[in-house]
Amino acid sequence: MPQRYAYLGPQGTFTEAALRSVPDAYDAEHLPFSTVPAALDALRRAEVDAAVVALENSVEGSVPTTLDELATGEPLQIVGEVHLPVSFALLVRPGTSFADIKTVASHPHAQPQCRRWLGEHLPDAEWRAATSNAEAAQHVADGHYDAALAGSFAAARYGLSILAEDIHDVADAVTRFITLRRPCPPPHPTGMDRTTVVAFIAEDHPGALLEILNEFAMRGINLTLIQSRPTGAGLGSYLFWMDFEGHVTDARVGEAMMGLRRVCADIRFLGSYPRADRTRPEIRRGTHDADFTEAAAWLESVRSGQPHP
Repeated sequence: MPQRYAYLGPQGTFTEAALRSVPDAYDAEHLPFSTVPAALDALRRAEVDAAVVALENSVEGSVPTTLDELATGEPLQIVGEVHLPVSFALLVRPGTSFADIKTVASHPHAQPQCRRWLGEHLPDAEWRAATSNAEAAQHVADGHYDAALAGSFAAARYGLSILAEDIHDVADAVTRFITLRRPCPPPHPTGMDRTTVVAFIAEDHPGALLEILNEFAMRGINLTLIQSRPTGAGLGSYLFWMDFEGHVTDARVGEAMMGLRRVCADIRFLGSYPRADRTRPEIRRGTHDADFTEAAAWLESVRSGQPHP
């Protein structure tokens, strides 16, 4: 049986484009879902084998729905990531001109990436939110809206025309997508890996975040993303989503995670996986695996009364 992958639909989304670049998904069945939570719940119920969702954008930052679902929902694990360059097209029904456009629909993350362009070219058009850019295109095809900001590849799928393309306020925008599975052993380390955890602070007090950051700093681990989110348990109750360089099997990473476990109320491990950008971290002197092994051997020799040379 082929693998089944869930993604944010309908067909024609950037998430579908990201999914098509996942090597393990070439021969898989791709199943669209109307929302990110619906796609992740299908994975949790074992209706699919994996799911691909957006995690962050280089312009708009993290996707809150994804963060919250993975931080507090039934556990899932990140096994890979994809970086997809994102540029939008203005899709309309054939024969529509700029003067005809009174409403423009898109996903909420798309509109801020094109705000200046919209202000210059469609200053009087009203923006409408859709659950995905492909759904926005679908609504245009159905006559509900006049135009949609979506990937140009969605035009043919919904019988629309491209009125303008290569739309963006910031050049070279990239969205990071992640592949998720049910909890499993992480992929083998490649030396170019990223690890993701969620840390729940024990209590809100001065230096609480510093205690967490120190666990990384003292071991020379570079954080690539840190995002605070409310836990929902009341004001002052926060969790921290953190991505950092390295693999859970690296000594420095393992020791940092044990340190977090000691100072935090809880830690959720969300995966160690190859980085899409294939960046190899610079490992500071004293934080290589061999350094931790030698230090442990030295301590054991001290405890045994036979000092290590």
